Amino acid sequence: MALLDTRINLDDIEASEGYEALPAGTYPAMIADADVKDTKRGDGQYINVQFNITGATHSGRSVFANFNIRNPVQKAEEIGMQQLKQLTSAIGLKGELLDTQQLVGGSCEIAVVVKKSYEYGESNEVKRFLLASDASPVEKDQASPNAPKSPWQR
Repeated sequence: MALLDTRINLDDIEASEGYEALPAGTYPAMIADADVKDTKRGDGQYINVQFNITGATHSGRSVFANFNIRNPVQKAEEIGMQQLKQLTSAIGLKGELLDTQQLVGGSCEIAVVVKKSYEYGESNEVKRFLLASDASPVEKDQASPNAPKSPWQR
């Protein structure tokens, strides 16, 4: 048991209904946090990155992405490094990555899809990292039906 050093009046707090997944689309985002974590099995590591949406729609919402940097499965590590390179290129980071803090504050656009899970319901997954532009996010439902599809939408 632990005593709290402050009083919390639960009657004054509204319960959160949680967030629904963002609609699939491309969103401007800024990296708010990045940290190295151990995998569940303890035999690898990944960089967990928190993106905050900065555009006109869904501003302030967070989306997360993980990048395998050490994994007993070589292919998983290779894919993680390729994705990390795509991110660092999109935010303009060159040279060596020595500290996850080098990522924080970087801006780019993230291509997000909706992933469905029986256990967790709908969630977002970042599929691509793009150079930041001044364009507003284009959600899947707003895009022209005749517009060419981006590679991650095929």
